[in-house]
Amino acid sequence: MKKIIAAFDGLKYSDSTEKYALEIAGQMKAHLVGVFLDDFTYTSYKIYDLVVKKAASEKTIREYSKKDRQARDLAAARFELSCRKAGIEFTIHRDKNIAIQDLLHESIFADLLIIDSKETLTHYDETLPTRFVRDILADAQCPVLVVPQKYLPVKKIIFLYDGDPSAVHAIKMFSYTLPLQQDTSTEVVAAKGYYGDLHVPDNRLMKEFMRRHFPSSIFSILKGDPQTEIVNHLKAEKQSSLVVLGAYRRGTVSRWFKESLADTLLKELKMPLFVAHNKQ
Repeated sequence: MKKIIAAFDGLKYSDSTEKYALEIAGQMKAHLVGVFLDDFTYTSYKIYDLVVKKAASEKTIREYSKKDRQARDLAAARFELSCRKAGIEFTIHRDKNIAIQDLLHESIFADLLIIDSKETLTHYDETLPTRFVRDILADAQCPVLVVPQKYLPVKKIIFLYDGDPSAVHAIKMFSYTLPLQQDTSTEVVAAKGYYGDLHVPDNRLMKEFMRRHFPSSIFSILKGDPQTEIVNHLKAEKQSSLVVLGAYRRGTVSRWFKESLADTLLKELKMPLFVAHNKQ
């Protein structure tokens, strides 16, 4: 039985994370862990505004703190109820230390981490990708599924492939981790620049590999600037597609799967992204 962890901010509960986590855990018959990041440094209120601007008393601060505890308790209870209704085997972790450190540590012992693309663990809205999600993608010790705010059942898997080992590793991790439903189609997308041929890198080996894992896959070769063509190709897809990519590390990790492309996909697409890379 695999173990999935789903990350939640108890003060801003993600309905989308819950729905994707329940759907995937049900398909995999996996154990689902709701990781509630009750970071002691993070509150729904700003101490500065209460103390300086409103001259708040200690009593007022205690009342706000109590409301936060209640909100977090309700979020955990909501997750528990949803799991019980869905018949999912589950556990709840209430991590109370620094959120990023706790979640990265949890990822060591998980097969998959699911997180909302807009998760911040701060008071502020941020442009995508948020700093919190970027840090998770860079340092997580398991594959990460970043989900949009609207849940849609996945009908197609798109594998981004540039010939780099990290791209193949991501496809392997996806095949080991997530089940593929019978009605789910698969596509391998490669960009060859302006002057490349119409074969994917390592054409014979790659097609032999895909026949063993996803035998019905079609191959699409894009001509032109890789980043531009990939983004445009994916924008034309339905939002019920899921994109698999294999590089999200600080610095250059591939010829064209650089951090800027992954950031662009998180910003431009409203579909789930499965990200996995070698940690070596």
